[in-house]
Amino acid sequence: MKEFIYTITDPQGVHARPAGLFVKEAAKFPCSVIIDKEGKSVDGKRLLALMGLGIKQGQEITLRCEGEQEAEAMAVLSDFLQKNL
Repeated sequence: MKEFIYTITDPQGVHARPAGLFVKEAAKFPCSVIIDKEGKSVDGKRLLALMGLGIKQGQEITLRCEGEQEAEAMAVLSDFLQKNL
């Protein structure tokens, strides 16, 4: 299992456009993609679940990838977070 902790820097937090793009990227990998925020975990491949976390600027999230191609998924998704959120 790979894990990455990130603090959201986007002034709008996690909003629809980048969340949709994140879900598309996550769907390319067979491993599970989990986003944790303050003890609540959701499937990172489901847009409504991700939006339901209501992640705001300055909040910390944990990205977890587990399974086949987890290293590749972590590299792509952590880079996406840093560049877009």
